Amino acid sequence: MFDVLFIGSGQGAWNGAIPMSQAGLKVAVIEEGLFGGVCTNRGCNAKIMLDKPVELVRTIEQLQGRGFDSVPKINWPDLMAHKHEVIGKLAESNKQKLVDGGVQVIVGHATLLDAKTVKVGDINYHAQKIVLALGQHPHRLDIPGKEYLHDSTDFLSLPQMPKQLTIIGAGYVGMEFASIANAVGASVNVVVDSHQPLRHFYQPYVKRLVADLRRRGVKFFYDQQVDAVEKTEAGLVLHGSNQFELASDYIVDASGRLPNLTGSGLETLGIATNAHGIEVDNHLQTNVAGVYATGDVVDKPQPKITPTAIFESQYLAQLFTNQTSDTIHYPAIATTVFSSPRISQVGINPNEAEKQPDKYSVEHFEYGDDWFKQVQNELDGGLTLVFDQEHILVGAVEYSNEAVDSINGLLDIIELRLTHEQVQRFIYTFPSIQHSYFRKI
Repeated sequence: MFDVLFIGSGQGAWNGAIPMSQAGLKVAVIEEGLFGGVCTNRGCNAKIMLDKPVELVRTIEQLQGRGFDSVPKINWPDLMAHKHEVIGKLAESNKQKLVDGGVQVIVGHATLLDAKTVKVGDINYHAQKIVLALGQHPHRLDIPGKEYLHDSTDFLSLPQMPKQLTIIGAGYVGMEFASIANAVGASVNVVVDSHQPLRHFYQPYVKRLVADLRRRGVKFFYDQQVDAVEKTEAGLVLHGSNQFELASDYIVDASGRLPNLTGSGLETLGIATNAHGIEVDNHLQTNVAGVYATGDVVDKPQPKITPTAIFESQYLAQLFTNQTSDTIHYPAIATTVFSSPRISQVGINPNEAEKQPDKYSVEHFEYGDDWFKQVQNELDGGLTLVFDQEHILVGAVEYSNEAVDSINGLLDIIELRLTHEQVQRFIYTFPSIQHSYFRKI
């Protein structure tokens, strides 16, 4: 009998499983695929590796005639080989971390039999508590010719970059892949079913990102309902609304992600779910006592990203080891689109703040005239800050190459609700983003 049994080994599992085990609980993790989940093996880690040369090339482009007189080309096969070299080791490394932490690892497909029993192969495992860290999978359009579509996993292992690439969708995945493929040299089309890419991000900066990608040659096709994909001698032809046709060598279906709700026996226990995932209470417990859920499979308003899953898993570790009995209280969560340039945000979105002028004030700062941005000739960036009625910073969004660092620094100020006087006590390194911009707060 285990104290805690996790189904799934992603960030919503092992970050809590190891401290639970180290605290004296008997813990097991069941995994039928690669240990570490999507982010580690076929998601964000791989994306960041493929994006790194893009980031460097964009900086060199900005400095043409200002120290550089040529722009290096990205060698995609070499880059992909490097990605495999680094990412290929991580699954076994994550598995070994569990073992070294005293967690029993079980390989195979898990099926719930009841609230305390999970079947893997021919063996039944029993536990006082079960945690569902089932994750998500790419949504696939159900249209004629869907067999010719590829998902994010396929793109992140492409041996050669196609000459003509079409991406269906303009969320995180679609916009990040468009940036990467364009920088590598592909002719990129982005097909959107609405007229609003990255709808959860501050739209003035989204529009600037789209304009930048268009300037680089990326084509956007809005308000298109994709009806079918046809394979012809000339390649793949995507058919859409109003006789829309678009020829490509390769098509990525980036139309979203769905929670993994089938195949694990959730219906056997009557675990409540909806289209957005598993329903949980404010202790992350499902409607079935003793069964919990973490990570992207959970129905929640918070961003479904790796740091959120880590936070939830660590919360359960504290809950199960009696370090807390409090409900989960999410902190400010920073989210980023790893496009070129980046868009990163945290806290109250200016989109919402501007609709409530009685509650919030919004301030904008452009980077074009700032000497620190002129160092690398990055002139199109901007920072938008949201303050409450007490002039406490409650939200921020930045559009720039360094947006991640800026927003990560502002996150602490937002979470701790620091006053202007307290922020002025910080003496940052000069020169730095923090020194240049945070003193505006």
